[in-house]
Amino acid sequence: MPTATAAYDARAAEYIDLLGSMDAVHPSDRQLVDTWASTLTGPVLDAGCGPGHWTAHLAARGLDARGVDLVPRFIAHATAAYPGIPFRLGSIDDLEETPASLGGILSWFSTIHHDPASIETPLREFARVVRPGGALLVGFFTGSEVEAFDHAVTEAYRWPVADLRRRVDAAGFDVVETHTRETRGARPVGALVCVRRE
Repeated sequence: MPTATAAYDARAAEYIDLLGSMDAVHPSDRQLVDTWASTLTGPVLDAGCGPGHWTAHLAARGLDARGVDLVPRFIAHATAAYPGIPFRLGSIDDLEETPASLGGILSWFSTIHHDPASIETPLREFARVVRPGGALLVGFFTGSEVEAFDHAVTEAYRWPVADLRRRVDAAGFDVVETHTRETRGARPVGALVCVRRE
């Protein structure tokens, strides 16, 4: 089991209690995801779905949503908590999806443990499976430079918006919106709203 996966699996119960529900979501994040979701048609993948609350939220909005995550305890929880929604154990680096088959991907802080040498792998996978005109929403931690930091679970990375935007563009997406938020007592965060190029 990869290091980050093992670290999350070991602390899954704690993570689920603290962050594994929509009640724990910042209102601005919920509004952003809801606005993005309203533009989608076709199947939607919550890539790195964690405990599955965002997947269930998308499904409750009427979307054909499913989730994938590498952490066995997250998938076990999601499957039990949200019956009827498909969840699968798997990696965002190697998605078991047909090329150009998805209307959208939510990657909500699921690439934060990828370093600068490896982040292109999931971004290319997202581009492979999202159909032209389909959408991608990426949540991430922001900073003045690309740098590692001690995340609560395991090492993660901050990205300047411009740097991550270039990586997303190189993978085949047009970035149509950027969002950043700084909240007292919390790490600065950002989001990129993207459309798969034709």
